[in-house]
Amino acid sequence: MSRRLEGKVCLITGAGSGIGQASAKLFASEGAHVVVADVDGRAARSTVTAIRKAGGSGSAEHVDVTDEAGTVAVANRVVKRHKRIDVLFNNAGIAGVGDVVETDPELFDRVMRVNVRGVYLMARAVVPHMIRQRSGSIINMSSSIAEIGLARRVSYAASKGAVLAMTRSMQVDLAQHGIRVNALLPGTILTPFVERYLKEAYADPEEGLASIRKRQLTSELGRPEDVASAALYLASDESRFVMASGLIIDGGVTGTK
Repeated sequence: MSRRLEGKVCLITGAGSGIGQASAKLFASEGAHVVVADVDGRAARSTVTAIRKAGGSGSAEHVDVTDEAGTVAVANRVVKRHKRIDVLFNNAGIAGVGDVVETDPELFDRVMRVNVRGVYLMARAVVPHMIRQRSGSIINMSSSIAEIGLARRVSYAASKGAVLAMTRSMQVDLAQHGIRVNALLPGTILTPFVERYLKEAYADPEEGLASIRKRQLTSELGRPEDVASAALYLASDESRFVMASGLIIDGGVTGTK
């Protein structure tokens, strides 16, 4: 039985941990060669080691998605080595906590630089290669916060709303080249970053977990693997008719209670 990404070359940013790491492992198990790109080179190599131990194919690349030259260089290296890039998963991102007064301009600019400029630069580096091959799937990491209001997330909400809007605009431009562009809109996912945030922001992390559960329709907490499964669908040919969409994986946060 053929695997869902057999023979595809998939570049995932921020794949050293969390959702990116879970996606890299899943993509590799489905037959892809996964290029694990991360600003933390050691974390990227660790993900590749896990992929190879499981019998998959992967390679590590250091990349700072805010650095234009760096994004172009990594895209060129991947194409030189593998002749193509079938999937770009723009997963790298950072969080920003604070309301409009608490959020200083430096934090706001940093969140926008990584979460928005990073998606733009990485796509700008990869798209010319996808145009030449007349195919490709780009997955951009937005958030369910792009559709709802959430307290003290001004910079993060601005960035993820921008990613969703950019996704839709990119799709209009790139459809003629056989390239699909979609976004993922997760809710709160229990990644190492969220676990660290809960420990730092709450005297009792269970209090933070309870507040997350209250804004969902399910008491279950989201896992990186939940988002990875959605990314796999968008990366595969099964989603060939899905374009400019924002796929929500949030445990019902955007639903009604």
